[in-house]
Amino acid sequence: MIALVDGMIHHQDIRRPLGQPRTIPAQRLDRVLRLMPKNPRLRARPRIKGLRLRATDLDWTIGTGPEVTGPGEALLMAMAGRPAAVSDLSGPGKPTLAGRLG
Repeated sequence: MIALVDGMIHHQDIRRPLGQPRTIPAQRLDRVLRLMPKNPRLRARPRIKGLRLRATDLDWTIGTGPEVTGPGEALLMAMAGRPAAVSDLSGPGKPTLAGRLG
């Protein structure tokens, strides 16, 4: 499953700077969002600790604390440590999450 997560993240790494649209199938995105915090190699857990993330385009939430909302793809990229995704997010937990990306 790590290959699915890794492939999706790197595909978005290429697509975003080029401004190319890409809709990730909801079932795949949901699966990857659920896998991210569970894999210690991806280091998502320290980035989202004490925050509640909620996707606005999927039925997906995780955590407790100040909320960060946005498209599932942007939440995925933020959990992966990609600061470029922060502009697509909102909520009272956004500054905390942004401060943890680097």
